[in-house]
Amino acid sequence: MSMRVATFASTNTLMQAALRTQAQEADVTEQESSGLKSSNYGGLGSDAGKVVSLQASVTRSKAYSSAATSANQRTQQMYSSLGSIIDTLTSFKSELSSFDATTSDTGTSALKSDAATTLDSVVSALNAKFGGTYLFAGSAVDTKPVDVSSMTAQTDPVTTDTSYYSGDDAIASVKVGDDQTIRYGVTANDDSIEQAIRGLNTIAGGTTDTTTISSVSDLVDTALTGITTLQSKLSLNSKALESAISRETTFQSDMTSTISDLDSVDIATATASLSNYKNQLEASYSALGKIQSLSLDNYLK
Repeated sequence: MSMRVATFASTNTLMQAALRTQAQEADVTEQESSGLKSSNYGGLGSDAGKVVSLQASVTRSKAYSSAATSANQRTQQMYSSLGSIIDTLTSFKSELSSFDATTSDTGTSALKSDAATTLDSVVSALNAKFGGTYLFAGSAVDTKPVDVSSMTAQTDPVTTDTSYYSGDDAIASVKVGDDQTIRYGVTANDDSIEQAIRGLNTIAGGTTDTTTISSVSDLVDTALTGITTLQSKLSLNSKALESAISRETTFQSDMTSTISDLDSVDIATATASLSNYKNQLEASYSALGKIQSLSLDNYLK
C-alpha cells in the first residue's frame, strides 16, 4: 500500500526513531556478546585516552617483569654454580688438611689427580650456560670464559694469574622499572675464583711440598670465604629482582582491572537495555503498520 501525503510526516518521524533504536540495539547486542563497550577506541569517548595510556603502561611493565625474570633465572643459575664450586673446594680442602707431604708416591699422585679433577669441576661450573650464553664471562656472553690449558703451575702460588680468563669485567645490569636498574652477576676473574684456580692448578701441576701445600690450603680457605660472599650477593640480587617482578605483576593486575572498568560493559545492564530496545522497536513497527493501513474510508467508519 502506498503512503498517503497526510500520513507522511508521522511515518517519517517513526521510521527515523525506529532506525535509531535499531542502531542502538545493534550496539548493545555487540556489547553483550563481546563484553566491551566498543570494538574501537572511538566508542569509549573521553575514556579512550585513559585506556590507551594505561595499556601502554601495562606493556612497558610486562617488558620490565620479563627482563627481571630472565635476569633472576640467570642469577639463580650462577648461585647454583657457585654452590657446586664451594662443595667441591670444601671436599678438596679436607683432603689437603689430611695430606702428609712425607706420604708415599701413591698418596702424592692421588692428591695431584684429585686437584686436577677438582679443577676440572670448577672450570665446568664457571663455563656454565643459561639460555645459550655464558654466565661468568661478563658482557662477552658468547665467549667461553675459562680455559686453564695454557696456565703454568706455580711452585709457590703467590702471583695472581688470570690468564685462564677470556671474558671481560662487565657486571650485568637490568632495568626493572622506570627508575630502577639492578646490577647482578659474577665474572670468572673475581679474586676469590682466581685464588681457587691458582691453588688447584699448582697442586695439579705436581708441586706438593709442605710449604706449597700450606700456601694452597690458605688460598683455598680465602677462596671459599670469597666465593661464599659472592653467593650471598647473588642471593640479595635475586631477592631484589623477585621484589621488582612482584611489584610489576601487581601493577599490571591493578591497571588491567582499571582498563576493564573503563572499557567493559555491565552485562546485566546491557541485557536490560537490549530488552528495552526490542520493545521499542516492536512498538514502532506496530505504529508504522497502523499508520500505513489508514484510509479515509477506515477513518469515516
